[in-house]
Amino acid sequence: MTPKRIAPGPGQESVWDYPRPPRIEPTRKILQVVFNGVLIANTNRALRVLETSHPPVYYLPPADIQMQYLSPTTGRSLCEWKGQAWYYSVTVGNDRDLNVAWCYPEPTAGFASIKGYLAFYAQRMDSCYVDGERVTPQPGDFYGGWITRDIVGPFKGEPGSQGW
Repeated sequence: MTPKRIAPGPGQESVWDYPRPPRIEPTRKILQVVFNGVLIANTNRALRVLETSHPPVYYLPPADIQMQYLSPTTGRSLCEWKGQAWYYSVTVGNDRDLNVAWCYPEPTAGFASIKGYLAFYAQRMDSCYVDGERVTPQPGDFYGGWITRDIVGPFKGEPGSQGW
């Protein structure tokens, strides 16, 4: 069953207008990631990956991330477009969470610009922000998109979206 596309209002984007295969574009929006009360990342130099049915996934440059709080894990996954992802855990004080962020150390040629950049699962952090707006995590345990008021769906990961 094909989902019913929500028509975007002024200043909004529909995830159903995003391409497949995905597209990468820079964003100057201020992105922030907070875990256990600590600002883990703060940047206006991110890249966003746009793919049909998914809210944007933001990849942040490691220079703008407090990398002392992150450590690599043995977690791996494979994306048909980007290649093999490696995962990171976060530890702040006594709080630790596994596989909360990922990166592509050797992405495919078409995604070379995200090499070494990290993306965070918003649902695993205390909060994530785009230009001061707290994001809503993309539904589902596997997906890492960030939903803001300027993005409309329906979104992959919502109930009933398995067949899309």
